[in-house]
Amino acid sequence: MSEAIKEMADGLRKAMLAERTGYEFYKMAARNTQDADGKATFEHLAAEEQEHFEFLRKHYASLTEKGEWATGVKLGAHKPTTAEAPIFSAQLHARIKAAHFEMSALAVAVQLELNGINHYKMMAEKASSPDAKKFFQELVVWETGHYDALIKQQQLLQEDYWNAAGFEPF
Repeated sequence: MSEAIKEMADGLRKAMLAERTGYEFYKMAARNTQDADGKATFEHLAAEEQEHFEFLRKHYASLTEKGEWATGVKLGAHKPTTAEAPIFSAQLHARIKAAHFEMSALAVAVQLELNGINHYKMMAEKASSPDAKKFFQELVVWETGHYDALIKQQQLLQEDYWNAAGFEPF
């Protein structure tokens, strides 16, 4: 196996771990949120992370077994997670003072997605073939959609949460 293939395989392994971590986190978040819309969003994100994992796994297997990218393996069309659409229902505002889990889940999710974006950007930069570069750039787009939606929701809720929960220093 060439050094370039080893490097790409290692990057894929790290990406698979990140996607599995995201999947498990979003499943846990879906089980633990008290918000129905949040539950649906976290389940949707978990499903997409699982799809990413399978996509990466197939390419990893092909790279390590054959020394080439898997043929015919594509990410399916996805329902974009838009930054404008709220993740949580309006009812969350009624209990914002006690929304510790949801606010913590948002913070962790934002960081997970940002880590994914940075990893895939790095892999795209290192990629020697145009197909590999495109492969990782497509994952950057997906993860950026997640990140944008999550950070927007966090920003929309954060001030109210801080005020209601008494985090203001004044």
